[in-house]
Amino acid sequence: MDFDFSDRTAELVVRLEAFMAEHVYPAEAVFDAQVAANSNPHEQPPVMRELQRIAREQGLWNLFMTHGDRGAGLTNLEYAPLAEIVGRSIIGNEAINCSAPDTGNMEILAMYGTEQQQKEWLDPLLDCEIRSAFAMTEPEVASSDARNITSTIQRDGDHYVLNGRKWYTSGILDPDCKLIIFMGKSDPTATTYRQQSMVLVPADAAGVEVVRDLPMFGYRDRLGHGEVTFTDVRVPVENVLGKEGGGFAIAQGRLGPGRMHYAMRAIGMAERALDLMCQRASVREAFGGPLAEQGVVREWIARSRMEIDQIRLYTFKAAWLMDTRGNAAARTEAAAIKVAAMEVAHNVVNRAVQTWGAAGVSDDTVLARLFSITRALQIADGPSEVHLRSIALQELKKHDVPKEPVP
Repeated sequence: MDFDFSDRTAELVVRLEAFMAEHVYPAEAVFDAQVAANSNPHEQPPVMRELQRIAREQGLWNLFMTHGDRGAGLTNLEYAPLAEIVGRSIIGNEAINCSAPDTGNMEILAMYGTEQQQKEWLDPLLDCEIRSAFAMTEPEVASSDARNITSTIQRDGDHYVLNGRKWYTSGILDPDCKLIIFMGKSDPTATTYRQQSMVLVPADAAGVEVVRDLPMFGYRDRLGHGEVTFTDVRVPVENVLGKEGGGFAIAQGRLGPGRMHYAMRAIGMAERALDLMCQRASVREAFGGPLAEQGVVREWIARSRMEIDQIRLYTFKAAWLMDTRGNAAARTEAAAIKVAAMEVAHNVVNRAVQTWGAAGVSDDTVLARLFSITRALQIADGPSEVHLRSIALQELKKHDVPKEPVP
């Protein structure tokens, strides 16, 4: 395994770090102020549109896209360190059009969409003319297990009729959201993993109702996390993504690179938290000297450095496997980095909060927000326990117990 940066990645690292330092970090407070001042807090603030304009001009756009000729043409391993850099800021990914849920939606449209679907939805998403949402999670069931999904997709002539209740549908409250990718059961009698389909739904389709915006630990995201009901929503049958019954397979294909994106963003958050921890420890005095002289704080700093570097290497391995052997070969690693990266990031942020004391739980720093995000993401995209179950099953397959005891 060779994790050395390619020439292309090394060049982009320098340019992206300069973009973050010169434009993104200074814009964070402006972004928050403009969102707070807007009568619609889910509307894109002007400063973000300006950041996106600059990113386009500098060629820092759609860096995540590895399919076809629509992105920067980077491999997963080449993109991974770039995802870490922009992950240091809550607004970094959006500034270069590499933010969820659009990244995952664009990937599956590129992989499974028809030419017409790509022209209607993928192209404007890549240009950031529109935004999108992904409707899978349901409040009544543990929908990280796709077999539990109760939303229905029924064929009626040349249309599908959709019914269901979804929640934490990220991005749905953004006025620019024009597309919802809806996952439901199209054939409950089919084999277990052929019952689900994904359908492309215009956000303004009749029968789509946003019931409320859901917070995460009291924070309301600019994109919004909506509870949404679908009541007799009709869409043409050509709006199915891929093939009918292919929803589960598409979801699995979406999650491999997506988990790498999440992991590297988490590492970026952890690095920022570690920086803040070290800054605070160097200047804050307690018991006759700076906190940095306290043994427990030094241990926090040391453990944070080791843990961050370990999970970075593990994530690079997962990205390398996806590039060289395919997403299926990296199944265990993709699940593992989703668990481990969020745990590491949350632990590092927690230590930084403790180092900052009362200021750490306030809005004076980004730490409280990072604390809520890294905790919530241990549930989103499948809770950690689901990934651990998958890892354990793969490991146990290597140690099949014979039916008859060996003498």
